[in-house]
Amino acid sequence: MNFVFQSSPWWIPLCLLVGGLYAFLLYQPKSSWSKPANLALAGLRFVVVSTLCLLLLNVLLRQTEVSIEKKTVVLALDNSASVGKLGENLMAGLKKLSESLQDKGYTVALQTLRETPVSTLDSVQFTQKSTDLSGLLSHVKTNLEGRNVTDVVLLSDGIINRGASPTFNSYPFPIHALAVGDTTPKRDVNLKSLSANQIAYLGNQFPLQADVVADGYAGKTATVLLRKGGQTLSQQTVRFDKENALATVNFTTQASAKGIQHLTVEVLPLPGEFNTRNNRKDVYIEVIDGRQKILVVASAPHPDIKAIRSIIEKNDNFEFDFQIVNPISPAQPSDKKYDLIIFHQQPDAFNSAGPYIKRLLDTGVPAFWIVASQTGTTPLNNAQQIAQIQSQPGQVDKVTGFYNRNFTRLNLNPETMELLRRLPPMTVPFGEVKPLANSEVVLYQKKNNIETTKPLLVLNTGAKRGAILLGEGLWEWRLEEYRLTEKQEAVDDLFTKIIQFLSAKDDKRKLRVYPTQHQFQIEDRVSLETEIYNDLYERIYGPEVALSVTDEKGQTRKYTYVSSASRFEISNLPVGVYKYTATAKVLGKDETASGEFIIRDEQLELANTTADYNGLRQLSQQTGGQFFTASQLDNLEKALVSRDLPDKLTSTEDLREPINLRWIFFILITLLALEWGVRKYLGSY
Repeated sequence: MNFVFQSSPWWIPLCLLVGGLYAFLLYQPKSSWSKPANLALAGLRFVVVSTLCLLLLNVLLRQTEVSIEKKTVVLALDNSASVGKLGENLMAGLKKLSESLQDKGYTVALQTLRETPVSTLDSVQFTQKSTDLSGLLSHVKTNLEGRNVTDVVLLSDGIINRGASPTFNSYPFPIHALAVGDTTPKRDVNLKSLSANQIAYLGNQFPLQADVVADGYAGKTATVLLRKGGQTLSQQTVRFDKENALATVNFTTQASAKGIQHLTVEVLPLPGEFNTRNNRKDVYIEVIDGRQKILVVASAPHPDIKAIRSIIEKNDNFEFDFQIVNPISPAQPSDKKYDLIIFHQQPDAFNSAGPYIKRLLDTGVPAFWIVASQTGTTPLNNAQQIAQIQSQPGQVDKVTGFYNRNFTRLNLNPETMELLRRLPPMTVPFGEVKPLANSEVVLYQKKNNIETTKPLLVLNTGAKRGAILLGEGLWEWRLEEYRLTEKQEAVDDLFTKIIQFLSAKDDKRKLRVYPTQHQFQIEDRVSLETEIYNDLYERIYGPEVALSVTDEKGQTRKYTYVSSASRFEISNLPVGVYKYTATAKVLGKDETASGEFIIRDEQLELANTTADYNGLRQLSQQTGGQFFTASQLDNLEKALVSRDLPDKLTSTEDLREPINLRWIFFILITLLALEWGVRKYLGSY
């Protein structure tokens, strides 16, 4: 410990002089008490005043601390199920190794596949359902950062079924592999992977692809089944042409019911198969009736209607319906609900379908108006609040369109939209067009290479969404784009996004209960988020929620909780598909929310049970470590214990201002109190 002066040290004598002068003037040689007492009191005052003056010089106190970081060996344990008994059998040897290292002055740290380190070897259980060795070693780096890690002993069978290979990373410590397991391939049939779309639409067929790997069954055949609820939907036979063969099986099945379908693909066991637990995989397909139903109402057939239909039917999320409505063909009543209505040449000049159009609009369905030669602009202005058109009947114009680059709501690519300038002109009403409140111009009109501010396509983004296309000739746009680019992307993308925006549903529910993720593993807690809103759609807390959860067998579990900022969690649910219904009384009204979630049990450790020593050898070579097998545990102990590595010395330097040290304050207070007490005792103040 020493001092660092931020000002000239020549100020120190002055500080002492001030202290001495102060004490001399206060305690004159002639006093009412004895000379020794006078000198003692003067000394106390000298020390206090001089110290205060020195503190004002802002002297820094340099303090150096040296710490000893003992050398550390980390036992990194692959505690997955594939290691299992082999790892448990080595626990006694690892305890002996740990004790020998500690006797040599080492610190022994433990790390498993879980991120949180364990305290003792007795608490390690080889039950993890997946192996991520790269993550295991990353936990070692993170949790022991700054420690004197000299060696890492990695106990593993080398099987990796999650994450990247650790050989792709670099580590600041040597890794000694302690390999366990049998590297001899077993006769086995393994359902390696199962691929399927997570979502299918009701009534559609959807494919499943299964990859089957066979070892030791050259010339043999196996039967692969597709099952649902114990019922076999389909089966196929595959043949393995060589000892190590891969066969692909494709199934097609029907999405016959709304909700989550639980399907199972299984390979029937073959004689002499080592492991039959990897012959089966589950897949969960969410079947939704989520197609947006779109109705096109037209006064007469038109090529643009065929173009609109082609755009709609390119997207599996859309369902197309079509009606001709005119005085000869009146509207037919229907109870079908639609998400969007496209009016082509409606209303006509005589507003012959006016009552039917009003009935459709009164349902609150968004409308997309396409103006053509038979459209009556006066009844159209009365029917919508998107734009007002001022034109004379029968007067039309020919214009092309160009994209409004200030329009960003639909995330269209401005560069792609530049193609619209090269497309044929549309026939539009001749006159003025005025967008109304909440309306944005998507396309402007271009006349004879002159860009105008007249809208060609207008989108209303207010509470009642809608759009108007003020022209006909969409079919020519699509044909010309294909001639120019051999694709139909720019026009289709524009109108698809318009339709998607208009047909999207707003969620106005006041009670929303949903799982934080769609699928949970069997060891996870099912976490449900609850949101409750008032009439202003402000979130509120406190109402009691009744929750019922039903499994595939019809068994129902019931829970009750109070909605709060925290999530509601359910544990110990078996594997399967669960449907839930939540009810709550919100502002005096009963509200309901429902949904589904899945509990899975991914047995990744059962897919491959053949140990892989090559990756462990490579990892040891890359990091400067050594490779050992389970029978060579004594050699590993000798290699580690025989090394005479020094501990790590770490020094830290700390600069402090003495004025911030509390003990100096209390010493000064004590000296002043002592001086005052003696003076008072001697009869002075």
